[in-house]
Amino acid sequence: MTRWLDDDEQRTWRAFMATSQLVHEELDRQLQRDSGMPHAYYAVLVKLSEAPDRTLRMSELATELNSSQSRLSHAVARLEERGWVRRRPCAADKRVSWAVLTDEGFAALASAAPGHTEAVRRSFFDRLTPEQVRQLAEICGAVLGKTGS
Repeated sequence: MTRWLDDDEQRTWRAFMATSQLVHEELDRQLQRDSGMPHAYYAVLVKLSEAPDRTLRMSELATELNSSQSRLSHAVARLEERGWVRRRPCAADKRVSWAVLTDEGFAALASAAPGHTEAVRRSFFDRLTPEQVRQLAEICGAVLGKTGS
């Protein structure tokens, strides 16, 4: 039996979806305008910058980004063209390849980060109270921690 959303749940769900889309589009526009990269590429650079030796297995990077292998492979290919990422084969397992953030990629990330951070603040956090930020963190943790029902 389908558990339909009640009116409050439906309003909340639609507001959440509209908010997510609005913020994502604003951030993507800002990164494209100021740094010449889509948000998806920025996310790849961030994940690699936080990894030991700025290196992650491609499969692990895809998991970290909630991305398909093919979508990630396409993004990494574009980042390789820019000289920001390089792929390195694994010596122990030929089926595995690593994504490595280059110094040029790190510099591109460092250049993009201040404007991106300001855009995140302006489009999201500046509109919330500290209590709302805390509540949202709890909500996101509950949703992300839930592995199914």
